[in-house]
Amino acid sequence: MKHHFVMLAAYNRWANARLFDAAAKLPDADYRRDVGAFFHSMHGTLNHVLAADRIWMRRFTGEGEAPKRLDAVLFEDFGDLRTARQAEDQRILHYVSRLKDAALESDFTYTPVTNPQPVTQRLSPALTHFFNHQTHHRGHAHMILSVLRRDPPPLDLIHFQRSGEGAAFA
Repeated sequence: MKHHFVMLAAYNRWANARLFDAAAKLPDADYRRDVGAFFHSMHGTLNHVLAADRIWMRRFTGEGEAPKRLDAVLFEDFGDLRTARQAEDQRILHYVSRLKDAALESDFTYTPVTNPQPVTQRLSPALTHFFNHQTHHRGHAHMILSVLRRDPPPLDLIHFQRSGEGAAFA
């Protein structure tokens, strides 16, 4: 099971790099334009994914910064956001790579941001949600690129597995 989560962490890093490469080509006005996505713009969407990742990583590890709001804009500057994203992706990969299989089956307790009542669940389903959530919002960002008539990069897991970086997971 650990191998599966290591693959998802590596995929996450790969997909985020591709998405940020595409977003970097947007004029600032397009990057910040409200196109009707859940977090309005590419800027809002990319900030949300980082905010949510930091919240979950704080829950998983007990360490790191975690915003109090899911719509927190952590970085106004795209370059700063990209640097933080790269660091968080490395942190996620490092965390998952060090997990023991027994830990994946153990319970942990956390308090959701939207409903501050403690929740206890197994780690593996929470990690599955964590990676699924990232994919869900990368889909929003992919849609934003499409709305802006940009050429969104393929982000499918199978593309990752067929790439040099993902070949070990094919």
